[in-house]
Amino acid sequence: MEQEIIIKDPTIVNEGKSFIADVLLSNGRIQQIGKIAIEPGQKVIDGTGKHLLPGIIDAQVHFRDPGMTHKGDLYTESKAAVAGGVTSFIDMPNTIPNTLTVESLRQKYAIASKKSLANYAFFLGVNGDNIDDVLRTDTSQFIGVSDDGLYFTNKGNLLADNPDTMEKLFAHCKSIIAIHSEKEALVEYNEKVYREKYGDDVPIEFHPLIRSMEACYEATKRAVALAQKHHARLHILHLTTEAETHLFRNDTPLRKKRITTEVSVQHFWFSDRDYDRLGTLIKWNPAIKTERDKESLLKALLDDRIDIVTTDHAPHSLEEKQQPYFRSMSGAPMVQHSLNCMLEFYWQGHISLGKIVEKMCHNPAILYRLKDRGFVRKGFFADLTLVDLNSQWTVTKDNLLYKCGWSPLEGTTFQTEVKQTFVNGNLVYDNGDFIEETKGRALTIAHP
Repeated sequence: MEQEIIIKDPTIVNEGKSFIADVLLSNGRIQQIGKIAIEPGQKVIDGTGKHLLPGIIDAQVHFRDPGMTHKGDLYTESKAAVAGGVTSFIDMPNTIPNTLTVESLRQKYAIASKKSLANYAFFLGVNGDNIDDVLRTDTSQFIGVSDDGLYFTNKGNLLADNPDTMEKLFAHCKSIIAIHSEKEALVEYNEKVYREKYGDDVPIEFHPLIRSMEACYEATKRAVALAQKHHARLHILHLTTEAETHLFRNDTPLRKKRITTEVSVQHFWFSDRDYDRLGTLIKWNPAIKTERDKESLLKALLDDRIDIVTTDHAPHSLEEKQQPYFRSMSGAPMVQHSLNCMLEFYWQGHISLGKIVEKMCHNPAILYRLKDRGFVRKGFFADLTLVDLNSQWTVTKDNLLYKCGWSPLEGTTFQTEVKQTFVNGNLVYDNGDFIEETKGRALTIAHP
């Protein structure tokens, strides 16, 4: 039997309220919330002056396992995740091989069960080549299907650029369909224009003009219309433009929404002003765009047109990033610092603690229908993070946990620090130390 843990006197932030109470963790779950007497044999953690949040659920990561483990793997990146207060993640299908079959999906779950310190789930990849095979299965069993990252393997793999394939999927798929929304034909046209002018070494500041607002908006507009036509469950990944925010609604509770979206934290942390300073280190697809887009994304998050916050965590080696424009890999590591970034916005007066918890904990659990996750509730899994809102520290190479060993946030000073992280009632991260005897669990769907 696992040791019982009492977290004494933290300020709990949950479901729009903040209050001081003790929390008893036992058998993987929250057993009691309130004033709790300490009994012999229990481990006591002093939460006085700290804030206890539900564990962060990062619903879009690329942990590179299997096939690209020189960049990251399910052990190293989940270790970075729990140090950042992330207790659960959903990983994308662009591993090697691409996760395009049920068997390859099972293999990823098997790897994670041995390596991941956080809870885990995996999207099944879908494209024009395997759509018929996917639709012959019971798609309701999957956490979701996605094309994200598959365009790196072959051109033409983006669903948003294949309306016939997308329509077939929307008409028959019973799970969430999470898509990378850019119109590839527009991107290719823009690439040709800038290549003719600059050759292979296009200045990075043109990245948001190549992967343009129009390419994003046109793809998202078409996907939303098709999803509405078929009453499909569409989720647009990593939104980047003000124009796209107006395609989403905030007059329906999330539990009833069929069309949802997210913002990755870097898209309102950085803007095109940062390309001069950071260059290809902040090359993402879709691209970091303007200061106005950045501000509009935060506004849409606050008024509930955007439903959740993710990271699109995508580690590459520094050598892979520091290449000329067309050869530089897109993506960067963020999972260790997403909560810190959001808490900086709290300190700047842009967002409340309750809203951060809603968008990073409650809503991912609701959107993906995760069973007994995402809330500080009696009977729910004890996935929690204890945060000190007044503990300043600076990101350096020495405290990075990503296997790739770098971050676009190096040199950033945060006002807040994750002190402890609990996964399924187990203390896995404690003030810089890791307790690795237990591993995370597969996330399960709460079927209606």
